[in-house]
Amino acid sequence: MSEQEFKSGFIALVGRPNVGKSTLLNKMIGEKIAIMSPKAQTTRNKIQGIYTTNEGQMVFMDTPGIHKPHNSLGDFMVKTAMSALREADMVWMLVNADQKRGVGDDFIINRLKESKTPVYLIINKVDLINRAEVLNQIADYNTQMDFAEIFPVSALTGEGVPELLQFTMDHMSVGPQYYPADQITDHPERFIMSELIREKVLELTRQEVPHSVAVVIDKIEREDEQHLHVQATIVVERASQKNIVIGKQGSMIKQIGIRARKDIERLLGDKIFLETWVKVEDRWRDKPQALQSYGYKEDSDI
Repeated sequence: MSEQEFKSGFIALVGRPNVGKSTLLNKMIGEKIAIMSPKAQTTRNKIQGIYTTNEGQMVFMDTPGIHKPHNSLGDFMVKTAMSALREADMVWMLVNADQKRGVGDDFIINRLKESKTPVYLIINKVDLINRAEVLNQIADYNTQMDFAEIFPVSALTGEGVPELLQFTMDHMSVGPQYYPADQITDHPERFIMSELIREKVLELTRQEVPHSVAVVIDKIEREDEQHLHVQATIVVERASQKNIVIGKQGSMIKQIGIRARKDIERLLGDKIFLETWVKVEDRWRDKPQALQSYGYKEDSDI
């Protein structure tokens, strides 16, 4: 294929919290670059995943779930999601197959109607319902907006994902290769390390610690060719949350470290010595300075 025929473009993934955007992104890219949690609003920044073939390159922006914000962090997340729409060549709106269209979906559809960017409707989690129910969902959403295309998929099993990728690639415009073929994300390793640690906190503490958790990588030092020493701070809003994250005789923080270390080692191909601390900062999600220092910067990709 000649260089002139190479295709490329940016795709924004939007949807209510917990519709499986991160799961789909990881399935497409084949690596864990976006954290997954049963808790809503897990994704906070635009995670860029890069999918490259000989035919072209698609750059995916996984946005925070669009929701009614309750604090400065929530406000930041919604602004981040909406800004991704302006940067995209195409938008994928994800909805849950096993849930009826709700006010949150209608809110997003109304925003998307204002956009001139082509919008694909991706009905995710079709493995949970039968074909007739899928057809009902398609018919219902078709009454709300003129979608460029509708794709039923399962991000979990991979059903429909290869067809979605190929169709999207076929409809990309001719464009440059923005990133090297072997690069899967534009985020620095430091950011992905912090996200993997945060995922383990959410995973292991479940309902006990809400989304008042941030993770900061304080230091990364190479000890030798195979070993990295990583120091990280887990930030929570209350002393009671700190006690939960540390656990009885340090049992919880130890499990968080063990699980995060395995994911980081797989990502980097290095052996990791991971040290974690827990710090309390009251109401950090409402403090602009704290948001800035923990990586939530409005005019930044990280």
